[in-house]
Amino acid sequence: MVIATNNSKRLILILGVFLVFISCDSNRVFDEYKSLENNSWPQAESINFRAEITDTISRNNLYVTIRNNKLYPYSNLFLITNVIFPNGKKIVDTLQYEMADKNGKFLGNGISEIKHSKLILKENSIFPISGTYTVSIWQAMRNNGSVNGINQLQGITDVGLRIEKVN
Repeated sequence: MVIATNNSKRLILILGVFLVFISCDSNRVFDEYKSLENNSWPQAESINFRAEITDTISRNNLYVTIRNNKLYPYSNLFLITNVIFPNGKKIVDTLQYEMADKNGKFLGNGISEIKHSKLILKENSIFPISGTYTVSIWQAMRNNGSVNGINQLQGITDVGLRIEKVN
């Protein structure tokens, strides 16, 4: 009979935890964040991501991921996105997302003052061409009754792009 030592028990535990973390994110194709200086997003500044895609068969969900703090002053978020294919084709979308409930409580995950929101950009999409896809995201917020956009959108700490394979 072999009795495991404390070191081998510890190693088994560490390996088990490591495998759990790897398996939890096995659908991830791309996941990247860009932090915003001073937690402020200039209207004229796009956030750009470049994803190298080789799988032209699997279906994918694309998400815009947003981290906001308590200084975010709105209950919604308007975005403009460009998805540029390796061959130069471009798809432009204007999107609106709810960021807070009717009582003003921020949606998303997080127990601290930072909330993490995973907002759907495209569902069940197939990348038809392998190569580098570029996704650009702009904030398109305006105050009610105003034609001009908000020059500096406060309270957004990070903007990300996540691509996941659909099971």
